Amino acid sequence: MDFSVIIENLPLYLQGMWTTAWLVGASLVLGIVVAIPLALCRNSHLPLLRWPAWTYIYYFRGTPLLIQLYLIYYGMNQFVKVEGTWWEDAWFCALVSFVLNTSAYTAEIIRGAINGLPAGEVEAGRAFGMSTFKVYQRIILPGALRRALPAYSNEVIFMLHGSAVAGIITIMDLTGAARLVNARYYAPFEAFLTAGIGYMCLSFTLIGCFKLAEKKYLSYLNV
Repeated sequence: MDFSVIIENLPLYLQGMWTTAWLVGASLVLGIVVAIPLALCRNSHLPLLRWPAWTYIYYFRGTPLLIQLYLIYYGMNQFVKVEGTWWEDAWFCALVSFVLNTSAYTAEIIRGAINGLPAGEVEAGRAFGMSTFKVYQRIILPGALRRALPAYSNEVIFMLHGSAVAGIITIMDLTGAARLVNARYYAPFEAFLTAGIGYMCLSFTLIGCFKLAEKKYLSYLNV
C-alpha cells in the first residue's frame, strides 16, 4: 500500500469531504422543510391532499436515487434550454435530487411518528381549548419530531452514503476525489479506502450528534 498517494492528495480529499458535508447538510435542511407539510398532507382526510402526497412519496421511495439524479441532470436539459440557469450546474441537480429523495423518506418517518403519538396528549391539548393549529404547533409536531429522531438518524446516514452518486456527475465530493486519484495513480485500493475512511468519520460524527440529541429530547420518555 502506497501511503504517499494518500498524503499527496489529502487536500483533495478534505475538499471532497467538505463538499459532501455541505451538499448533504443542505439537502437534509431543505428536505425536512418539504417533508413536514408532505407528512401532514399524507395524513389528511382530504383525497386532494392525501393522494398527491402518497404519489410523491411512493415514486421517490420506489426508485433508486441514481435514476432520479440521471433524470434531473440529463433529462431536464430537454425542458430547460435557457443558458446560464442553475439546471446546468451539476451541484444544483444533485441538490434537487437529494432533496426530493430524502423528503419522501423523511415524510414517512414523520407521518409514522405522528400516528404513534399517544392519544391522551392530543386530547389534553384540546381539553385546554387549543385550536387544531395550536394542537399541531405545540403538541403533535414537537412530539412527533422528537420521537422521529432515532429513525431519522438512519435516514441521515443513508443520505450521506447515497450522496456518493454525486461524484458520477462531475461533482468533486469524496467519491469524486477517489475517482480522480484512482485515474491519476491507478491505485484503487488507496484511493477508495481513503474515501471510505472519510465517510466513516462523517458517519460517526453524525451518530454522535444524534445520540446527544436523543439524550436531550427523548429523556422525558424514560421517566
